[in-house]
Amino acid sequence: MEIPRLKPRGETASSARVDFSEMTPELLPFLGQAAYIQLEVFENLSRAVSTAPTLTAKEGLSAAAGIALAKHHVLIAEIRRRDAKPDEVMAPFRSAIDRYRAATTGSDWYELLLSSYLTAGMLDDFFIRLADGLPGDSGPWVAELLGRDAGTDVLVSELQAGIAADSRLGSRLAMWGRRLVGDTLLIARSALHGTGPETPVESRIEPVFTELVAAHTRRMDLLGLTA
Repeated sequence: MEIPRLKPRGETASSARVDFSEMTPELLPFLGQAAYIQLEVFENLSRAVSTAPTLTAKEGLSAAAGIALAKHHVLIAEIRRRDAKPDEVMAPFRSAIDRYRAATTGSDWYELLLSSYLTAGMLDDFFIRLADGLPGDSGPWVAELLGRDAGTDVLVSELQAGIAADSRLGSRLAMWGRRLVGDTLLIARSALHGTGPETPVESRIEPVFTELVAAHTRRMDLLGLTA
């Protein structure tokens, strides 16, 4: 699958809101993929807790992990409410998301923190937009759930402190942050219904992906990194 092509930085994307109604998956597959992504976020943050160098970092990261797990449980409860089995609904997405997680975990604690911060943010942003096409009142409550405070202040503060103490770390993390974009956009694109690798939908979804990259750039800027 090709990485979605984006306009060069600085070009203005269309301000019209993209209609995702034809590309939003059925509700259960949407919930299954979103739930499994939240579980992966929890697992990444839990790993960051186990390797954190200070008790302050452990406490803050454990709180962020708890938020991701709580979101996962809400999505799972909705799947059960619709008389479906969560493991069966999540199963089709497990292999791709596990590969994505392996490719974006990073080689040390700081890369893991940056990945947890950037990729979770991009995917939450995307699934909030994708929820526009869900039936009935499902879209608004999913968007509200995924838009809740993710407790990422601790990730930002730990990354900022590490970068301030080591300029070489900043250069390395800037490169790592840029590498994360392509894999994350591919996972986002895979969530779209009826959009195989040969489907000509890039012109329709390009504004959304451009927005995702713009938000990614703002997160990088907050850390003093160049996107």
